[in-house]
Parts: sequence; C-alpha cells; structure tokens
Amino acid sequence: MRVTEKRSPQRTTLPQDWHSLDAQEALELLQVDQKKGLADEEARKRRETYGRNIMTQQKKQSALVLFLLQFHQPLIYILLAATVVTLLLGEYIDSSVIFGVVLINSIIGYIQESKALAAIDALSKSMSAKATVLRGGSKQQIDASELVPGDIVLLQSGDKFPADLRLVQARDLKVDESALTGESVAVEKHAEPVSADDVLGDRFSMGFASTAVTYGQATGLVVATGDKTEVGKIQESISGAQNLDTPLTIKIKEFSNLLLKVILALCVVLFLVEYLRGADVSETFMLAVALAVGAIPEGLPVAVTIMLALGVSKMAKRRAIIRKLVAVETLGSTNVICSDKTGTLTENQMTVQQIVAGTEKYTATGLGYRPEGEIQQEERLADLSHNKALELCLKAGLLCNDSTLKEKDGQWLIEGDPTEGALEVAARKAGLERRTLEEQQPRQDTIPFESEYQYMATLHGGDRPVIYLKGSVEAVLERSSKALLPDGEPGELDKEQIDKQVEQMAGEGLRVLAFAMLEATEGHTQIDHKHTSSDLIFLGLQGMIDPPREEAMEAVALCQRAGIDVKMITGDHAVTAAAIASHIGLKGRQDNGKLVAVTGKQLQQIGDQELPDIVEKTAVFARVAPEQKLRLVKALQSCGNVVAMTGDGVNDGPALKQANIGIAMGITGTDVAKDASDMVLTDDNFSSIEGAVEEGRGVFDNLTKFIVWTLPTNLGEALVVLLAIALNSRLPMQPVQFLWINMTTSVLLGLTLVFEPKEPGIMDRPPRASNQPLLTSMLIKRTLLVGFLMLAAAYGLFQYELGQGATLVEAQTVVTTVFVVVESFYLLNCRSLVRPIGQVGWFSNRWVYYGIGVMFLAQALFIYTPFMNMLFGTSPLEVMQLLRIFGAGVVVFTIISIEKEIRFKLGAKKLEAAKKEEQLT
Repeated sequence: MRVTEKRSPQRTTLPQDWHSLDAQEALELLQVDQKKGLADEEARKRRETYGRNIMTQQKKQSALVLFLLQFHQPLIYILLAATVVTLLLGEYIDSSVIFGVVLINSIIGYIQESKALAAIDALSKSMSAKATVLRGGSKQQIDASELVPGDIVLLQSGDKFPADLRLVQARDLKVDESALTGESVAVEKHAEPVSADDVLGDRFSMGFASTAVTYGQATGLVVATGDKTEVGKIQESISGAQNLDTPLTIKIKEFSNLLLKVILALCVVLFLVEYLRGADVSETFMLAVALAVGAIPEGLPVAVTIMLALGVSKMAKRRAIIRKLVAVETLGSTNVICSDKTGTLTENQMTVQQIVAGTEKYTATGLGYRPEGEIQQEERLADLSHNKALELCLKAGLLCNDSTLKEKDGQWLIEGDPTEGALEVAARKAGLERRTLEEQQPRQDTIPFESEYQYMATLHGGDRPVIYLKGSVEAVLERSSKALLPDGEPGELDKEQIDKQVEQMAGEGLRVLAFAMLEATEGHTQIDHKHTSSDLIFLGLQGMIDPPREEAMEAVALCQRAGIDVKMITGDHAVTAAAIASHIGLKGRQDNGKLVAVTGKQLQQIGDQELPDIVEKTAVFARVAPEQKLRLVKALQSCGNVVAMTGDGVNDGPALKQANIGIAMGITGTDVAKDASDMVLTDDNFSSIEGAVEEGRGVFDNLTKFIVWTLPTNLGEALVVLLAIALNSRLPMQPVQFLWINMTTSVLLGLTLVFEPKEPGIMDRPPRASNQPLLTSMLIKRTLLVGFLMLAAAYGLFQYELGQGATLVEAQTVVTTVFVVVESFYLLNCRSLVRPIGQVGWFSNRWVYYGIGVMFLAQALFIYTPFMNMLFGTSPLEVMQLLRIFGAGVVVFTIISIEKEIRFKLGAKKLEAAKKEEQLT
C-alpha cells in the first residue's frame, strides 16, 4: 500500500461489525456475486466513492518551522531581547556573542528534533503490493491500491492480506496475526460469523491487512480499504498519540518559566530604580542586560543535550539503542513497565514441556527451537524402550508434521507452523531423527487439518503401514477406543483421567495436542475421514508453551526491588498469559492464589473513571486490541505514573508513541514499532530494559549533579549585579563575561560529571516520583549557601582590588576568574549529592581533573591573550591576585565539604536507627 497526501474523498458509510454478519449477507450488502466479482466499471465507480486502497500521510512541519520553534522558549526570549538592546546601544561585540549562544542552542535542538518518526511510511510498506481478484468473472492480478470494497480476493499460503476481508470461503486456513494482535501462534480462520462484541483477536471470520496466510486457502470479500482498515486505524492512533514531555524537561520548563518571571520583574524594578536615580538610560539598559545574562543558565540546554548523548553510548553497551535523547533520563524515572509477552518476556519459540503417554508423565528440558535437552521422568532420563507409548507419541508428532527445523547462521528456525516445529524439536530431544523415520515409514497420503474436524492425519508405509493422527483432545478422544500402554499393548481408555490431565496442563498455560494411531491395511495408499472416524489407539498428550526467558525472570525481580511495577499486556489468551505471568513473578490482583487476567472484552465494559484503579492493581491484560493498549497506557499515566511500554508488532505502535518511553524489539520488531519507539533493544530481551533503567538512573543522577553545580553560579552572578546596584557601585562584570563563564564552564567542567560512576544501591531505591521537585530542600539550601559564598568572594575581591588601585577592567577580570575557580572547586563537592568526596574516591573520575585543567588553560587565554582581552574586555592579572582567587576557592570547598560530612553522618545515624527499629518490630 502506497502513501499519498491527505485528502478527504466522500465515502459511503459501511458496517463496522462485518465479522458478525453471515458471509452471504455481507455479499448482498456490497452487491457482488462471489463467483464473478465486480465489473471493471463498477470497481472504477467505487474507487471514486471510497478512494484508493492507500494510507494517507499527515503533513509534517517544514524544516524552517522546526528550526524557528527552537527559539520558542521563555529564556531564549530574554536573550533575544538582550541581543536587540545591546545592538541598539552600539555594543556590537556583546550583541554578537549573546546571539551566537542563542544560535548554538537552537542548532543543537533542531538537529535532535529533525529526526522525525517514519511510522506511517512503515505501515504503508507493510501492506501487500499485489492482489489476486475476481473481476468480471475472470481471475486477474492487480495493484493492491486498486482494491475497493466489494472486490473478491483469492489467497493462498504465503500471501499477505491486501485489505480487511470478510472471509466467504476458507479451507484449512491459518493466519499469522502476531504483528497485529500479539497472538504467538497462527490463528485458525473460517467463514462462519462470530459474536459482534468479539475483540480483534477473536474475529475468526476476518482477515486483516498486513497479516499473512501461513497455511491453507481462502476467498475473501474486501470490506475496508486504506485508512478504514484496522492497520489504518492504528496509523491514526499513532498520529494522534501525544509526544509527552519527560520528567526532567517538565521540571526544566517549570524552572525556566519561574526564572523568566523573576528576571523580568528584577529587570523592571532595576530599570525604574536607576531611572529614578537619574542614571543614563543606556547604562541602565546595560545593567538590566547584565542581570538577565548572568541569571540565565545559557549553558544548561547544550550541556543537558551533550550529557544525554553521552548516556546513549553507555546504554548501547547494555544492548539498548536510544532513538531520542530524552529517553535516557526518562528511564531513570520510570515506575511502570508494560511489556508485551511474546518474544519479550518469552522466547517466541513454542516448546513442548510436558508429555503424558502410557499413563506416565514426562518433562522436556531445554527452551526454544534448539534441539538440545532431554525427555525426563522425575529428573531422570526417560528410556523409550521402557514405554512404547512415549516413543510412538513422539513419532506421531514428528511424522504427522509439515514443518521443517533448520539451522541458519547458528540460529535454529522453523519453516511452517511453530506448533509443529515444537513437536519435531521434542522428538529430536528423545533421539528420533526425521530423515531416518521417513525412510523407514515414508508418507503416502495426508488428511490436512480442517477446522471442521480439528485434526491432521498421515498414512505411512513400511513393514507395518500405520496412520498417525494429531489434533485437539476432543477430536482425538472421540475417535479413540483404546489407549496404548507402556508395554506396547492396547488397554482401556480412561477419558475422565485424560480430561483431568488436560485440565491441569491447560491451567499451567500449556497448549495441549493429542495423538493417536491406527494400523493400516497392507497395500493401502490413500486415506480419508472415514478411515479415521473410530477405533483409533490413543497414544498420549504433548503440552507446549512459548516459555518465559530465564533472564527475564531475574530482570523482573530486579525491577520490582527497584520499585518498578511490571505489567503484561498481550493479545494472547488469558489462561496462557496468567500462567506465564505467575511463572515470571509478576505481582498483581489475585483470586484463590492465582493472578487475575483482565481480558479485552472486560475492558470494553469498564468506564474511563473506573479504569485507572483497575489498571494499577492488575498485572495481566489478555486478548487486548491495539486501541485498548493505548487506553491502558493513558490510564496509567493519569495516575501520575511514568510508563515504559515494550512491543514489536504493528499493533504496539500507538501505545509505544503514547508511553513516556516506547521500547521496540530490534530483532523481531516491525518497522512501525521501531519508528514509533524511543529505544530499541538489540537482543529483544526484557533483561536489557533493566540494564537500561539502571543506566538511566545513573544519567539522571549525574544530570541532577550538573544542575546543582551550575545554579549557584547564576545565583551568584545575579546577586553580584543586584548588590552593585543596591550599593550604587560600578558593575563587577560585563555581560559578555557572564556569557564566557556560563558557556565555557558548563562544557569544560560540568560535562565531566557524566563520567561519574553510578551511586551504590542505585537499583535498591524507588523511582523518583513524577511530582518530586528537581531540587530537594537540602539541595536548595546548599545552592543558596554556595551562591552567597560566591557573592562574598567575588564582590569582596572586587572591592579589595579597586581599593588596592586596580583598574576597573582588572577588577572585573578578577571577579570573572573567581567564578571560574570557585566553580572548579565546587565541582569536586558535586561528584556526589550526599556522600563526601572521601567516600566517593578522589580519583574515581579522572575526567574531572582533565576538565579543570583545560578550563584553567582556557581561562589563562582569556586573561593573557590580546585578542581575548579585546573581545571580552579583560586584563592580565598578577600572581598575588591569582593566589587570592585560589584561596577563595579553597575556602568554599572546605565549607561545603564540612556541611556534606555533617549531613552524611546525621543521615547514617537516622538510617541505623530505622534499621534497629525495624528489627525490633
């Protein structure tokens, strides 16, 4: 299906519940003959009415608009105003430097945001390019975009559904709907109507665009095309899903708005005070500009972007590829992970785990399609020679089988039905080889699986011709009269006992198949349903499941310890989903000690007001439709949760985009899922999410350290200006000198904090609450303390230098250097927000010292080179001046170190007291 620009053709309204209509009724509604199809002229008219079978694309913002939007930020407005004011006052250097800073920030923001999502394009590519139809009574192949409602489409194994079809005829039809519904095995389809309120995964009379036929043949009636298909509705959901701000960006936005109001208020007050004093208007404007430039943390956006980008490389080593930078810090605040089941928490490889044969029960070890493992009984290797029923049950699964197990590039793959593939793997674990058995008992005829009969049978020649049969338990039992005993002799068939065993296996989430055999007459070369209608010998049962990943269970436990709630949202059946969830260790609402799974049908009956409370308490959601996944994510977000959503199918696209962080699978994931996500797992493994969360918390910690480190500088700069105005003294620094400090220290000093090792016990603490302020009261007090210490050092040395006969330019250079040196020493204090530097380790992050060294070198150029003296209005300093400046830095470092040591010891005492109280309790 191709993509076109958005247009709105007039469309006739069609029913929405085609799955509940009789096939003949559907044909009559669309006025078409099943045997002839539409005439070419009628197809042309309908194309004019309903439009072409193509996906529309939402119009994107132009590159220019995207770039201009980077200037749409509160603090940028102040800097732009400062640029204009300084330009009008003839301060061209100041104006150029200020605007240069704004431009650099905007370019970096544009580069990140210009990585637009391509999810809709991927949806279009997922649609079939060609379709075989009946037109005017003749079969012809046409471009799928030419299909219209009423077309009769012919399908066979390997074809993709080119539109949404109401099946009017189906023979042994199985369809892979995993990308759309999350169903882990191929779904049997038929032409009989189903209930109108059945969810997408239970509409067995329908075939949906982008799904594929894995077995059988079908004839379908086109009932929906283009945007009206189920996959088209998903596109609309993706387009409509909100791009949510992350916890950090929300807090920075709130801080920016507050800062904007404070700065504007101060500037207005400042201007009025100076004007009433009779000061020169141009000088008053420059004072206001100095205050604005000093108070704004210009380096913050650039530094945050670079720190997040460096966090990306760390996560790549943990098999998590970040597509959007903000996803790095969002992971650190995530408190709910909604995971798909198939392929994420499970292997996505059906595996036989239990076998019942000759009244004996066996287990199969090993996971997935790799033919490694054993058939065991009570943890001992099973001997086929001691149980003939077990041997023949496995043989039946291997020979009555159309799938093929192959190894490619070290990976074992199944060609055909995954269920049949699991049967072959189980037989090989017992030492049975397909090629050898087929040589001994070559297949002569087959009764293919049909929904009406619920079984498949094969006739095999050789010394003793035999018919093997596999199918649903009900279909096999009703045709069996005896059961094979371990000694190979037929015995009594205890159907009641078999039903109990099936119920027990199904309760564990296993999909159970039954097996039987019948000795054939010599010379028999063909079979039909009358040969298998009765007197079969029951061989046994094989129970299989898509098993949970071992590493996923460990990762779930780690997430729960870290205060992260893990939920399963799947299109699979409720019993299977609940069994897997229990095995993995998910925690949620229970009934009689078992996890309760809420189904898609039940979700339809739950109102939006009741849903958030139910979603919070429930761990498993099964048979869920795509739009319901989106609704579940929104419900969790309405409770204040930061939600991560994993997925790999087309059906996951809208929820992935709506989630605070969407996580797609790199191996099995569709293009739609990857393009709608913020992060892609290269190994499709849930355990990689836990690793990424750990890295995300580390990045968030280091970002917080950076903000705590940089804010006192802006506070100190603003206080210096305000104090100078209050005392009616000369300005201690020029606006361009403020910019020099804010930009260079952010990059050369602040960025070294990204290399700080993760804090001990980072995964033993709960996630940050979404409403928790960026700075705690303790950090705010420290910011104020450092800000006033900077004020005292800077303004004190400024007045001292002037009193010693220094020029204004020299004194301003001293003040600028004071801020750089004090920031360098304070950087050592900020390597941990709580622990003293002795606890952190003086040399555990050598990048800090490299950064300080480069900053001092840059500051030396700032002080001693003529070009920088001209550009920034600075002057060379003497050795004694530098010693006084470094003395101020040492004093600030010592005061903060003592403050942290005291707080750390008090915190340790409180923690110890709490532990003792807990032990006593």
